[in-house]
Amino acid sequence: MTAFDPEKFEDKYVHYFPELQRAYKQAFETMNDAYDSELIHAIDQAILAESEPFYEGDGEFRIDLPDDPAAQLSGVVVVDEEKLEVTLDRYLDELEAELQQVFGLH
Repeated sequence: MTAFDPEKFEDKYVHYFPELQRAYKQAFETMNDAYDSELIHAIDQAILAESEPFYEGDGEFRIDLPDDPAAQLSGVVVVDEEKLEVTLDRYLDELEAELQQVFGLH
């Protein structure tokens, strides 16, 4: 594992691309095992594929999503807004935890 350097995370796709892929994949697998796989796949492909992870400091990450995530799923999967919000929040928690794990910051 590459030692985590917060300054290098600003160019995360140059310095940490394999680690980011691993964190996103592990979060997907965890969520896919526990929730509606069609919804998880849609969130992964239509929302998280357009997301941007940021390091906040003190071992914490945040994931910026595209504007209006529900609109990203239009025509992809039918889901009520409340279910999407709850599932997406849980997915983001899982992804942030995986980023901490992958970078040894937990």
